[in-house]
Order: sequence, then structure tokens, then C-alpha cells
Amino acid sequence: MKLKFKPKPPKKLKKTTLKRFLIKRTIYYVLPNVFFNFIIAYASFKELGYTHFFSGEQNLARLTLPMALFLPVVLTIDILKRVTDAAGQGAIEFTVDEQLNIKKLMTKLSILHGVITCSLVLAMLFLGQYNFSKDYKLDATAMAVVVGTLAGILSVVFVYLPVWRLRRWMCRRVNLLS
Repeated sequence: MKLKFKPKPPKKLKKTTLKRFLIKRTIYYVLPNVFFNFIIAYASFKELGYTHFFSGEQNLARLTLPMALFLPVVLTIDILKRVTDAAGQGAIEFTVDEQLNIKKLMTKLSILHGVITCSLVLAMLFLGQYNFSKDYKLDATAMAVVVGTLAGILSVVFVYLPVWRLRRWMCRRVNLLS
């Protein structure tokens, strides 16, 4: 006897505009990302009292590079899925073209966003390492604030950037009166 479970139907969304939908999602993403990335960085930097860009056990690159890679990937996939689901349910004023392969778009954009963001953060770390001397010690609390701020900025950017790219395949919903 095979057990077959029916998938849970998606939660019905309230009607709203795309702008309000994105503002709400931005708040949901920014606050936890800033808080948790700050706490994780602060807790890991407190061990030494100071940190460096690349050297040592508690360095800045160890925290920022994985965040710069995975945060854009996860946010891109999640926001594209949520916007297409909302458009499919009629909760926002836009519809998405049926010919669009959303999984292919999500994969392509998420990998592209992750690689570009990680490369930019790595370049900024190298630039900081090059401009400061080898013996320069970074304040742990200030670097934790920088990591939290970077997480907040990435959260805002990667809520709006994927939707901006998706707008190419979106059109306004037309109500027909009969």
C-alpha cells in the first residue's frame, strides 16, 4: 500500500500592490539579516578583541564572503518565487508571462547575483587589505556593525533587483467588464 500525500495548497494572499508587497518583504528580510549577522559577527570577533581582513582565526573575510555569496542566492530565489506565486493568485496587479521558465530564471539570476556580489566584496576586502598596513588591527565592534550593515544593504538590493529583472516578463492585469 502506497501512501500519497497531497501537497498543501498555498496560503491565499491578500490583494495588494507590487510596491506594498515588496516593502513588506523587505522589512521581513532586512531586520533578521541585520540582527543575526551583527550578533554572529560580534560573538565571533569578541574572542580576540580585534580582527584583521584575512589573517588570523577570526578574520573579516571568514564572515563576509559566505554571506555575500549565499544571501543574494537565497533572497533572489525566494523573492522571485513569492512574486510569481502572488501574481498567479491575483494578489498583485501584475501577471507573469506563461512562457517564462521561472526555475531557469531563478537559477540563472541567483548564481549571477551570488558570484558578482561575492566578487565585489572580495575586491573590497583586498582593497582594504592593500590600503592598510599588515599590522593594522580592526575594531571588532565596528566590524560587526559593518557586517550587519552589509547584510541590510544586500537584503534591500536583492529584494528589488530580481523583481526589476522579472518586470520584463510582467504585464498589468486587465479586468474585463461583461
